[in-house]
Amino acid sequence: MIADIPAGNIEDIPTVSAITSGKSPVDPIVQNPGGIGLRWAADDHLVFMSYRDGFPHLYSIEHPGHNSRPMLLTPGSFMVEQVTLTPDRRFIIYNANTGADRNDLDRRHLFKVSINAATPTPLTSGMGIEWSPAVTADGQTIAYLAAGAQRPPAPAVIPISGGTPRNIGGERLPPDFPTQQLVTPELVSFRASDGVEAHGQLFKPPSNVSGEARKPAVVYIHGGGPRQMLLGWHYRWEYANDYGANQYLTSRGFIVLSVDYRLSVGYGQSFQFPDNTGARGATEYRDILAAGKYLQSRPDVNPARIGVWGASLGGYLTALALGRNSDVFAAGVDIHGVHDRLPAINTTQLAHALVGDGITESDLKQALKVEFESSPIAALPTWKSPVLLIHGDDDRTVDFHQSVDLKRRLLEKGVKVEELVLPDDVHDSLLWRNWKSSITAMAEFFERNLRSKR
Repeated sequence: MIADIPAGNIEDIPTVSAITSGKSPVDPIVQNPGGIGLRWAADDHLVFMSYRDGFPHLYSIEHPGHNSRPMLLTPGSFMVEQVTLTPDRRFIIYNANTGADRNDLDRRHLFKVSINAATPTPLTSGMGIEWSPAVTADGQTIAYLAAGAQRPPAPAVIPISGGTPRNIGGERLPPDFPTQQLVTPELVSFRASDGVEAHGQLFKPPSNVSGEARKPAVVYIHGGGPRQMLLGWHYRWEYANDYGANQYLTSRGFIVLSVDYRLSVGYGQSFQFPDNTGARGATEYRDILAAGKYLQSRPDVNPARIGVWGASLGGYLTALALGRNSDVFAAGVDIHGVHDRLPAINTTQLAHALVGDGITESDLKQALKVEFESSPIAALPTWKSPVLLIHGDDDRTVDFHQSVDLKRRLLEKGVKVEELVLPDDVHDSLLWRNWKSSITAMAEFFERNLRSKR
């Protein structure tokens, strides 16, 4: 993920051959988002995760391996993510984005499968999201974390034989928690200009929220790349905060579309590892543009008042959206995004570093050209939309100067720039007050720039 590493160092640049070929290197085992899940199970079985059929699935092989072939334990078009063994090591408990409902594509449910038979049994179902399973020492109960569209994460338990889950902490919400005001997002899909289908979660304001018949809308872009946003509270704390932010924008009358662009997990190997992404050409941006055009096509959205926001890699793609398509995205909030992929590269030093690798000067020039054109600063000539830049000045992941430099460039062009600096804060804010101030500033910025003037 380019936005999870400091920009400007030689070792940060993808290999020249990878940039010029556009290919994304894929190892069918080690690239699994939940790890390889390598475990010794009962009866000399080795359990592991692999993309052998295009999705990350569980396999087992009996020792000695030269006399047997790996058995696929979890067949289907879905992703296995978190895995644990029962104490007797004869069953695997895992969560996956599958189930009886098509919308389970953007959820997580728990399953149980034997180490030597492809007969998965669902343990949880419905509109909830379940993760982090752990089996009690007696092997009779599974403890896990659960959430929903309105219910934040809380621990729960279920018998290992199945049955009715029991929450063991979900009733301890603060009395002022706005459960009844939270909406249930819906799964939507749309196609990019090259035909790739992307998915997203659409948040629509409740009927009791007043406003225009055609409402302002916002595209949300998650960070990280190999992530998947869900139809409820997320299992990672930073995306749980972002989910809350999208609910907050919805409560203020905005339609919000959270996008799982190519690079996201949960939709198969070809979607997660596409060619020409990031520094190789930023083809994932096509899904962001498709999301904006999808909103423009909706009868409940004002097509002239669509915003965009995201953090880290999401901030990078937000800046690309504002630079390349101010005609679609009328305003944006860019949180600690990368804007210049080559701010301090010494090309002579880089050329020396590549001596002996068979890289020509022409290859090097082409690689640097592609990387520059994949940077938001390359789109400054067409950037017109106002932007709010938010960045912690002690960010060790994306250099704070990335935002300082972009602000200077935009002001020289006459683009409206607002800024919120978080003193002594890092990439993902350590203090709740900084999350709160950032979300508040974002909402107020969109209110000023996307609401119809009356």
